Amino acid sequence: MADKKIIHSDNAPAAIGPYSQAVQVGNLVFMSGQIPLNPETMEVITESFEAQTVQVFENLKAVAEAAGGSLENVVKLNIYMPDLGNFAKVNEVMERYFSAPYPARAALGVKELPKGVDVEVEGILAL
Repeated sequence: MADKKIIHSDNAPAAIGPYSQAVQVGNLVFMSGQIPLNPETMEVITESFEAQTVQVFENLKAVAEAAGGSLENVVKLNIYMPDLGNFAKVNEVMERYFSAPYPARAALGVKELPKGVDVEVEGILAL
């Protein structure tokens, strides 16, 4: 197996379990799911679904930059939401962080997410 490099950013929330923020293998970086935690306080952002989604993408951005890339390098996203009725808002927020050509994406409805948040996003970068 290729060498694994652990990616860490102090500008993203610390892992809240036995996992890394991201792992690089070759030119691919596998970013763990980010929830709307403020990295400084480790508190959940609760103002609105939009605010939660913005925080999630800010966290992903920080991890991507720690890996030596940016969100422009994202090739695949998986988005998890207990309420798929928020899908349009996710699209609106994503357009602030991504431009065409957009990454591949899946959106999945789930029963619940860690800490009761409304959105979680994981991604893969190609550097």
